[in-house]
Amino acid sequence: MLTNERALIKLNPNVAPVDVAPLADAGITAYRVAKKAARKLNPGQYCVILGVGGLGHIALQSVRKLWGARIIAIDRSEAARQLARNLGAHYVLDGSDTIVQEVKELTHGGAHVVIDFVGELGAEQVSWQMLRQGGTHFVVGYGGAVHVPTVHMIITEIAIEGSLVGNYVELVELMELNTEGRVKLHGQQYRLDQINQAIDDFKNRRIAGRAVIVT
Repeated sequence: MLTNERALIKLNPNVAPVDVAPLADAGITAYRVAKKAARKLNPGQYCVILGVGGLGHIALQSVRKLWGARIIAIDRSEAARQLARNLGAHYVLDGSDTIVQEVKELTHGGAHVVIDFVGELGAEQVSWQMLRQGGTHFVVGYGGAVHVPTVHMIITEIAIEGSLVGNYVELVELMELNTEGRVKLHGQQYRLDQINQAIDDFKNRRIAGRAVIVT
């Protein structure tokens, strides 16, 4: 692929391109929303991360290590939950039917921020219900639709915000954090001739972190 120097970042000599390639897409998307969440969080406050996959595990590290929030990680995949534990999530939940009540009990009334990396299959409807008074629901994943009673938004004063991919400056920042070892990409590599296996592993939630196809 042809590009110009403005689209390039010089890598640390100890960094292999294959180990950081997804940071240019999944990484900065997660980092951008983590920065937005940081404006709403103080150390010790509660942040729910719904979906600890290729994006969620980057956001988990960013929010925890850079802003000191208490992380509640939620995922239905055992591999993702184990990754969340390894990355220092304070609480790890499996997304059962009682998830809203579980979060409210852990946070003594609701999370200050919920970041939804799923955005469909019902996740978009439980996310805003986990918030406390004045909390913010950040939507990153998509596919579903958020339906909130207007009276609930008025009474609780919650906010719902979307977040898209990051920019060049945020990529530079994230790469620096990666070089320092503060935010690391966790993933699984597949050869190009293993593409079908990669798709099957993805569909069956066997991938912890991000899948990377190499040739």
